[in-house]
Amino acid sequence: MLPSEGWLRAPRAVSLLCFLQASSSFEVKDSSGKVCIIADLTVAFSVEYRVGGQKEFVHFFLPQNASVDSQSSCGKDNASHPVLVLDFGAGHSLSLNFSESADKYQVEELVFHYNLSDATLFPNSSTVGMKTVSHKSVIQAHMGTKYRCINSKHINMKNANVTFSNVTLEAYLTNGTFSVNKTECAEDMVSTTTLAPTTPKQTTGPVPTPGPAPTSSPPNPTVGKYNVTGPNGTCVLAYMGLQLNITYPKKDEKMALELLNFIPHNTTSSGRCDNTSALLNLTFEKTRVIFQFALNASAEKFFLQGVSVSTTLPSEAKNPKFEASNNSMSELRASVGNSYKCSSEENLQVSDQALLNVFNVQVQIFKIDGDKFGPVEECQLDENNMLIPIIVGAALAGLVLIVLIAYLIGRKRSHAGYQTI
Repeated sequence: MLPSEGWLRAPRAVSLLCFLQASSSFEVKDSSGKVCIIADLTVAFSVEYRVGGQKEFVHFFLPQNASVDSQSSCGKDNASHPVLVLDFGAGHSLSLNFSESADKYQVEELVFHYNLSDATLFPNSSTVGMKTVSHKSVIQAHMGTKYRCINSKHINMKNANVTFSNVTLEAYLTNGTFSVNKTECAEDMVSTTTLAPTTPKQTTGPVPTPGPAPTSSPPNPTVGKYNVTGPNGTCVLAYMGLQLNITYPKKDEKMALELLNFIPHNTTSSGRCDNTSALLNLTFEKTRVIFQFALNASAEKFFLQGVSVSTTLPSEAKNPKFEASNNSMSELRASVGNSYKCSSEENLQVSDQALLNVFNVQVQIFKIDGDKFGPVEECQLDENNMLIPIIVGAALAGLVLIVLIAYLIGRKRSHAGYQTI
């Protein structure tokens, strides 16, 4: 499959060797450069169209190279509301139109424009030109919180279905980054055995309209300890929790989400290494994940160059055998002799269908002394999380200093008003 075609016909069970960007995050900024909307999400589309007198269905995913359209806006007072418009392919776009009321904000309307003249995506279509479908009240969250939804959320529209998964989204941002607090979606509160909608926890915000009963959201995976030994001793030392996230089409043409946590004591590890590369192979039940690390000799740094995934999906899947790979990464980077560490959750994009979520990772490749990690290099996510309390603390310290100086000046002036007799 060519890189430019990576987002087409994604549901087919093929081995993907795609050159994809590592993040699926989109931002909208105002004229001063301040971020007002952040959206990190996976979106699957299912569209019905006609070839002659027959109905055909096409399935595809929002590609990694989708771009934020110039029509995106932070809004202006009561004159207009924030909107995120994502362009992709030959004239296709997805718009999220936001609004606020009281202490809540919402995606008031979801609008999907698709171009039936795109013969690559809609071959032999009897109809050409642009089509537009929309849906009201898609997502809702408390102001000052990020909306988080791991499970699939299905939006049914005329001749088109849109499925969101692994969503972290926030509008009306005040500090340009995701809020610490979150509103959790109803889909993540529903288990596979629950047939009726359940109400989310009171602290997570309002209850969006739930879709079909999805799979339940598992807790964060347990951290496992893995290593690979080479001719000169340990060459890979890794502590991490692993969660595989796969969006796939079912036999009934609906989309589903498979979430799998690796259980360390049931996971077998193997691998190999030489002077410039290393492989860590982890197998849990019917799932295999291969990490390929490489050495940048000139910079004396190691990094994660690629990830390959193979697994067997549930029998409801249209194609139960699933494989994907991405060999153009540059993640988990640190200097040789040091270890890379990240307490925050990191999402490794393997393909448009597969994410590998890594929790509490610490990894070191090459030059490992006595099976112990070297000096730590913190990830950017952890540094950003630490920066906020530091700024707040510095601001408070500055405020205390200003009050103290004002007090001393005031006291000196009050003494200056008296004369000694």
